Amino acid sequence: MSVSDIQPAPNARRPATAGMPKLHMAIFAVLFVLLAVLPLLVYPVFAMKVMCFALFAAAFNLLLGFGGLLSFGHAAYFGGASYVAAHASKVWGLTPELSILVGTLAAALLGLAIGSLAIRRQGIYFAMVTLAFAQMFYFFALQADFTGGEDGIQSVPRGSLFGIFPVDSNEALYYLVLAVTFGGILFLYRIVHSPFGQVLKAIRENEPRAISLGYRVNRYKLMVFVLSAAFAGLAGATKSQVFQLASLTDVHWSMSGEVVLMTLLGGVGTVFGPILGATIVVTMQNYLASMGAWVTVIQGVIFVLGVLLFREGIVGVISKWLKRPL
Repeated sequence: MSVSDIQPAPNARRPATAGMPKLHMAIFAVLFVLLAVLPLLVYPVFAMKVMCFALFAAAFNLLLGFGGLLSFGHAAYFGGASYVAAHASKVWGLTPELSILVGTLAAALLGLAIGSLAIRRQGIYFAMVTLAFAQMFYFFALQADFTGGEDGIQSVPRGSLFGIFPVDSNEALYYLVLAVTFGGILFLYRIVHSPFGQVLKAIRENEPRAISLGYRVNRYKLMVFVLSAAFAGLAGATKSQVFQLASLTDVHWSMSGEVVLMTLLGGVGTVFGPILGATIVVTMQNYLASMGAWVTVIQGVIFVLGVLLFREGIVGVISKWLKRPL
């Protein structure tokens, strides 16, 4: 056998779990540089809000785009982690990184509890179960003492990173949020392109066949549900540090709807689609806020146009044109 017999063909397709493609590396590099200088171009709090929701949408996309599970209750993990992180900072006096970590763990545990029940149903029944649990959590947040009821948890102290580096200013906090968001998205990217991610795609495409191959489908579903909840919690906990506030808005059903909109608009099952979708939606909310309730109408029109013109989402269509996964 010659060496040429065992070498792959020059144009052979890369394995799905191989290293990051050069195109993706270039996009991540450009994205990082852009985010690093973004506070010089826009208000830092607005930029941090975009990053938090980009991570939230990416976490939701892990469940919907790669796990094939539609959840209408992700606000529970996003808002729940926000409440826990805010409480940990204000009442327990934890530093920002510990508060965010505690909030993320709380979201993961909540996802484990809800997911272990929800995955027993499929399709619209699964979605309705997640919505029901999210509404239960909303009323819990409304009535519980530590959440502050309708007032929420206000004036959350930002403190000092590791107890050493103050992050009271928006400029200092920005780079903490950048590290959390960028690190979270890279971790999600690794999950999607790991053997675990490939099994998720197989379950999404043909669950009976995955079962016939010996995969414990419900175990994989629960794992991706918990991971998605944890990263949604990471986004919510970080947001509570940015706005120094945890409120009922974060756990309201409309928040679950917003993250669905962001993901569908950017492109379900793409890496960069949720980031773009979150950027578009948050930018509209920020710069069209003076129009009051009309913002919701405009969002609806843009969503309808997006579905009609970009069936696979904006990034999904671009990926189809380039014939390369994005």
